[in-house]
Amino acid sequence: MNGEGSEAMQVEMEIEKERLVYMWGYLPGALPQRTPLLTPVLVRVPPSGYSWKDVCGGGCGFAMAISEPGKLITWGSTDDLGQSYVTSGKHGEIPEPFPLPTEVTIVKAAAGWAHCVSVTDCGEVYTWGWRECVPSGKVFGESLTGVSPEKDVPGRQSSFLTEQVSPRSQGSKSTGGTASGTSGEESSKRRRVSSAKQTAETSSSSDDTQTALPCLVTLNPGVRIASVAAGGRHTLALSDIGQVWGWGYGGEGQLGLGSRIRMVSSPHLVPCINSSSYGKDISASLARGSMSSDGQNFRVPGSYIKGIACGGRHSAVITDAGAVLTFGWGLYGQCGQGSTDDELSPNCVSSLLGIRIEGVAAGLWHTVCTSADGDVYAFGGNQFGQLGTGGDQAETIPRLLDCPSLENVNVKRISCGARHTALITDNGKVFCWGWNKYGQLGLGDVIDRNIPSEVTIEGCVAKNVACGWWHTLLLAEPPT
Repeated sequence: MNGEGSEAMQVEMEIEKERLVYMWGYLPGALPQRTPLLTPVLVRVPPSGYSWKDVCGGGCGFAMAISEPGKLITWGSTDDLGQSYVTSGKHGEIPEPFPLPTEVTIVKAAAGWAHCVSVTDCGEVYTWGWRECVPSGKVFGESLTGVSPEKDVPGRQSSFLTEQVSPRSQGSKSTGGTASGTSGEESSKRRRVSSAKQTAETSSSSDDTQTALPCLVTLNPGVRIASVAAGGRHTLALSDIGQVWGWGYGGEGQLGLGSRIRMVSSPHLVPCINSSSYGKDISASLARGSMSSDGQNFRVPGSYIKGIACGGRHSAVITDAGAVLTFGWGLYGQCGQGSTDDELSPNCVSSLLGIRIEGVAAGLWHTVCTSADGDVYAFGGNQFGQLGTGGDQAETIPRLLDCPSLENVNVKRISCGARHTALITDNGKVFCWGWNKYGQLGLGDVIDRNIPSEVTIEGCVAKNVACGWWHTLLLAEPPT
């Protein structure tokens, strides 16, 4: 009886504890002067007496979080950011609810380059933004003037692809860790962007003509989605029974469907467990479930998927047994397979076998995992120090972060921006590293870091962190 009473009181105290949201980095419309936020700034509470529930990062130029009643809140956009301005609901300084149907309660959300996806408490999925990222389904809202669903406007892709492909698109560092012997492959990756001069920060003002309104995604009967992840132009959705569904662009294999299918306009089941292997014989894997190239049968540890992440053009998932599978673009080693090859089907990261992985996050060219023991493993592109290894060399297999700042702490949460990384420890501290051109590390300057560096925020305990393309959001509580 006493135990039950004290437990109920503790739950009540948790509910009453006010949650805070901090932001730092580049959110153009968040402040009148439109300057980068070099240190954490407290975000005003959403309207109508809402309180904060979680942070979701946001995409290019805007921030996104969830309020306690289950409303999706966006802010930080400006009207000259084109696609992002429409994708975020045109919300600037003031955090405001995104215009989804009033009856829906949002529990999870994610944003890619210029599209968003959210999950309701009923397991339904809404998505909107760049038209090629949005599958067919029931559309909500008024039609946009001049929008033609069949219209192909190739010009819009140039700035995005420059952002995704060229490690020098922001001009502050060289490629550094690009693996040798990949110049031919890299050249082929740049086939559509060789003449593109503009960077991602300068989007065309006509971008909104390609914007799709919020759409209720059509899934198979009985499928309930629990969480979502958004990449450059692709989306993954994890169901409540541990299946992964994907749609959008798949030209580098980031949808894990075994081919370079360029566009998947409806959710497809991604064959993760039964069609994965430790070896490279993908055809045998597809035919027999899980088989390595030496002919021995292996089963990927686990029976369902418990975590998903989308990078720029690659993806990663975690099984219930803590195994990591990756697929998609591999030019910088971001699939962790020891090579720079693209992975067209989910493939087990063999060097992490035996380590129980609990969390995974993916950036433009890098991937970071956290283990049950609180360790961090990173692999992929490292041009701006985003792996946290102390250098700028790419890593094609996962590397354990062994740095003084993380000694004697357990990492609980991880998130990746385009080229920076953030984590939270079990004692509520925040660390960031990587690209810092816009202050997205929250360290008071614009100097890149190649090792985890602590972000100082007085009077709060960090609960969750979520990185956008050029910014970082933190969910925190007052200390107990």
